[in-house]
Amino acid sequence: MRRPQQRKSERPRAPERGFSLLEVLVALVIIGVGMLGIAKIQALAYASTGTASERSLAAIEAASLAASMRANRGYWTLAPTPLTITVTGAALASTDGTLIGAYNCVSGAGPTPCATNVLAGYDLQQWVTALNALLPNVTGTISCPTPAAASPIACTIQISWSERYTAINSQSAGNTMAAPTYTLYVEP
Repeated sequence: MRRPQQRKSERPRAPERGFSLLEVLVALVIIGVGMLGIAKIQALAYASTGTASERSLAAIEAASLAASMRANRGYWTLAPTPLTITVTGAALASTDGTLIGAYNCVSGAGPTPCATNVLAGYDLQQWVTALNALLPNVTGTISCPTPAAASPIACTIQISWSERYTAINSQSAGNTMAAPTYTLYVEP
């Protein structure tokens, strides 16, 4: 008996190749872990954006009060020093009692022009309202110490608020961040 001859172009069949079920499962686990890592990074980036937003708002509000102080130099350059103004929530306290009151210096709504101390009190009320609308659990201090001889009055605006904290992992979850503080030095 003679065997049929193999053609030279035909090769012996190789075993079929492909992925085994185990390889596919390992690849899916690796991809799943990678996707969870990306999701965690995205959540942290989102939380960091909120934190940066609150810090920017604090800087803008401090600059707003500084602009009001410069616009009303009649009061702020001659203010009784040392002057300390404290903001806790919506409450305003001052060593200069003339700043505390329900003032309205909007044109047509009250006596215009307002006296310099009344205008300063009105500006402070508006500033406190804006702070409470923008920042959680806000406190603020405006401190104007007695200047040295022949020196201009200089004030410090300091704002603190509560900030949400996002942990990167379970080890850093126990670390709490103190309330951030923004400080601005002003010469009205």
